[in-house]
Amino acid sequence: MVDKDNAAVGCSCCSDCGDPSLNAQTVTLDGCSCGPGCCDVPKEIQVEKKQLVIDFSFLDVSVCTRCQGADTSLDEALSEVSKVLEATGVEVLVNKINVDTEELAKQHKFISSPTIRLNGRDIQMDVKESLCESCGDLCGDDVDCRVWVYQGNEYTIPPKAMIIEALLKEVYVGSNNDQQKEPDYSLPDNLKKFYDSMTNK
Repeated sequence: MVDKDNAAVGCSCCSDCGDPSLNAQTVTLDGCSCGPGCCDVPKEIQVEKKQLVIDFSFLDVSVCTRCQGADTSLDEALSEVSKVLEATGVEVLVNKINVDTEELAKQHKFISSPTIRLNGRDIQMDVKESLCESCGDLCGDDVDCRVWVYQGNEYTIPPKAMIIEALLKEVYVGSNNDQQKEPDYSLPDNLKKFYDSMTNK
């Protein structure tokens, strides 16, 4: 059916494209009476590209074995899932941040070394720490570094499987970041002791 301007009326695709210049020429089996260039041309769909921002924050990767191990585990985990992320259109951005001053710690709301955050969310929200001999040797005082808890076991270096699981969960399930109220930040005493010791060396 056409109107007085000879444009199709009652055709859902014409109402979608809103082009009154398409003259009625053919009535198709699905009832469309548009001209060529309407129903037979797929519409371009804009898909928003997902982005995964990874922040790896640490005190030291030259001496601290825990930071070195976390760095290696993160690289290996990314290597294993990179093809999957690329195939599904996920853009990955990795920031490696040496948090070597109190100012940087406050800026990045650094709570324990090392830390891995995905889109701003720590992959392990509960912080557990133990004495780190490497960082103690570095600063000349007793310093604690992060202990990772995965599947009921404790590790001084995050297991690759733990990171892979967190990466895939963040991309394909997401997190409730918007619903979580971020606590007020204050520099942990453990980190303050490290920075003070480094300054006084």
